[in-house]
Amino acid sequence: MPRYRITVEYDGGPFVGWQRQDSGPSIQAALEDAVFAFAGERVHVQGAGRTDAGVHARGQVAHFDLVREQPIESVRGALCFHLRPHPIVVPTAKLVPADFHARFSATWRQYRYRILNRRSPPALDRGQVWHVPVPLDADAMAEAASVLVGRHDFNSFRSINCQAASPIKTLDRLAVNRDGEEIAIDVGARSFLHNQVRILVGTLQLVGRGQWSRRDVEQALAACDRTRAGPTAPPSGLCLMEVRYDLAGNRGGDAEDTADDE
Repeated sequence: MPRYRITVEYDGGPFVGWQRQDSGPSIQAALEDAVFAFAGERVHVQGAGRTDAGVHARGQVAHFDLVREQPIESVRGALCFHLRPHPIVVPTAKLVPADFHARFSATWRQYRYRILNRRSPPALDRGQVWHVPVPLDADAMAEAASVLVGRHDFNSFRSINCQAASPIKTLDRLAVNRDGEEIAIDVGARSFLHNQVRILVGTLQLVGRGQWSRRDVEQALAACDRTRAGPTAPPSGLCLMEVRYDLAGNRGGDAEDTADDE
């Protein structure tokens, strides 16, 4: 059976998240319905990241199998056509080996969190940023972020509903940069715990407000207790930017190592 790898871009606002659920529309269900509309086949579309309700994507990756091989551009174009009017598009599609897996073969993921830091709320970027009207010290946030880079027990920075067997993760990148009124927080790792990025952002904004110090972040990390870290930032500011794969091989690690539930 031919396996197709697609990149997916979407506005997560209207959806209950990536994963198909009975409680409302999902990106996964919309893609599966679009495949059925043009191919007449019921498929399972597997995504690299199971983004939550309200979380966006520019570089989500997914795969699915078809019984009959079809031209790549026909697949991409038909998906985009049948996804309308959902705010979902498929910029690229390609054939991949049968052992490629969008989730388990992934070796690195990058998320970006956008904070609009000004008194006035957003007009054009409504639903795409977290509006924080009080001044934030981005330099202090960046300095505190360095505490969290590396391999740690991130139990303080995951949802109480997180189903990962272990809270141990390696954070490769946590960069905080200001550009005018916007603060961008870029986070990179092989995989993440549930709500990990949003809790990291919620904690760092306490530093930006001057309510927490670097030492407070160190203590929160060491506590391994969700109640000791900051709040969970809203989903609207979060976007899955990129998923990378090892060109030398399609398989990543085992399912637990590469699970991603942000």
